[in-house]
Amino acid sequence: MQVVQWDKTTQKKISRLKEVEFDELLFKKVHKILQEVRTHGDAALRRFTKEFDRIDIPLKKLRVSEGEINKAYEKVEGYDFVPLIKEFQSNAKQFYEKDIKKSYSVKGCDGAKLSKCYSPLERVGIYVPGGQAPLISTVLMTALPAKIAGVKDLVLVTPPQRDTEDINPQILVVANLLGIKEIYRCGGAQAIAALAFGTRTIKKVDKIVGPGNSYVTEAKRQVYGYVDIDMVAGPSEICILADASADPNFVTCDLLAQTEHIGGSGFLVTNSKKLAEQIRKRVEPGYIIMVSSLEEGCEVVNEMAPEHLEIITKSPNIYLKKIKHAGTVFIGPYSPTVIGDYIAGPSHVLPTAGTARFFSPLSSSSFIKSFQVIHYTKDALNKGREFVKVLTDIEGLILHKISMEARFVDTKKK
Repeated sequence: MQVVQWDKTTQKKISRLKEVEFDELLFKKVHKILQEVRTHGDAALRRFTKEFDRIDIPLKKLRVSEGEINKAYEKVEGYDFVPLIKEFQSNAKQFYEKDIKKSYSVKGCDGAKLSKCYSPLERVGIYVPGGQAPLISTVLMTALPAKIAGVKDLVLVTPPQRDTEDINPQILVVANLLGIKEIYRCGGAQAIAALAFGTRTIKKVDKIVGPGNSYVTEAKRQVYGYVDIDMVAGPSEICILADASADPNFVTCDLLAQTEHIGGSGFLVTNSKKLAEQIRKRVEPGYIIMVSSLEEGCEVVNEMAPEHLEIITKSPNIYLKKIKHAGTVFIGPYSPTVIGDYIAGPSHVLPTAGTARFFSPLSSSSFIKSFQVIHYTKDALNKGREFVKVLTDIEGLILHKISMEARFVDTKKK
């Protein structure tokens, strides 16, 4: 790892590393895919699946059947997913039920009543990336918060395996155990387009969640507004704030774990020269940022706004109080990032590339929307009458004023 002192030059360098550059060519390619699927629906979806995944899937096989799900159980006999699901579900439920917002009302003068009501989204699309390893944890971390929030319909899309044209049986089993009834064998930007705009086979969703490659990420960015999305996430990252008390083996392993993710990066922020020298020799990629004190280290962390932050110091809770920007914070030597990736309960779908300054982790509240209710009596309306008159006159919206005044016209005199 490269050792640097924290100063303005380093700050600019780290900021540039975390910036997401605009790729004009990628933008145009994805835009074309989205437009084709929006215009031609299933036909375009199948055409792009054949072009990118090299699989010609008949329309009737686009959706995974119950029979295929039943066969998937036979293929994963060596894995008992039920205890895993139950344990994670228990952890997630305990955590997320407190996150669900409750409707409320406030009373104003003369009988006016103002309310805010919360309700879950009806239909959510979950994208699970393809590849060699089945990302079961992605299914867990996206579906369970949505289910706890009360989402009625969960739709899962994932690229089929090129050799068998099937979806990984472990993903099918876990999805089925979580109650996901709609599963489609399609991936890439074309799958995002199908979820966002709908086709004859795949009904439009309200929100799309889940990680993916650059095409998927760009597609999510472009369909935002037609549907909601969780966030525009980049490569995984970890930052460790540590002092001389930190076990160098723990720090080494946690930094190296991120290199298993494509493009994953690691940062060590420390005031210990000894620890820095030990880690420098053991870990090649990433940066070690030297600070004069852990208080300054907290300032560095807040500037970086990392996806994962581990605090491995003598008194970690003291420094937790100084952290303002991070996706998830892991406290102490026995809270490695990996526990958050799999079983702790909170979702591992987190803001990256410094976006933790304004994005929050995926949670049950991510699947809940609100609407407002305004109930005025005639007396309450009359009290706000003069204010509305003044503002409608200033803005020149005469019909707005008439809409108000119509309630006070005495029609009986006519």
